[in-house]
Amino acid sequence: QVQLVESGGGLVQAGGSLRLSCAASGVIFSINAMGWYRQAPGKQRELVAVITSGGSTNYGDSVKGRFTISRDNAKETVYLQMNSLKPEDTAVYSCNADVTAISRARYESWGQGTQVTVSS
Repeated sequence: QVQLVESGGGLVQAGGSLRLSCAASGVIFSINAMGWYRQAPGKQRELVAVITSGGSTNYGDSVKGRFTISRDNAKETVYLQMNSLKPEDTAVYSCNADVTAISRARYESWGQGTQVTVSS
């Protein structure tokens, strides 16, 4: 089973930047896509960004041009650089990984989430 540990959340003023990290650990065969999702109070969880093992990326419309997702496959870590933050970016950000187990079974894993708060 893989464990995902996020870090880098916090409080920032509007217009500022934060960088989130999510490190995977565990005995697995491979990690396929990794991504970030967020959920604000009273709202549904939404895709922020996802990146495949080959480096292809996809972003939610609300963060395009402001956020950048990247990954270090050797470290099994995914990053989310968030620039030009807005109060509406305030949410719990959770890391997600599409994992292939040693048995070759595939499953999804989630991190515990990290709070990002943007003040106006």
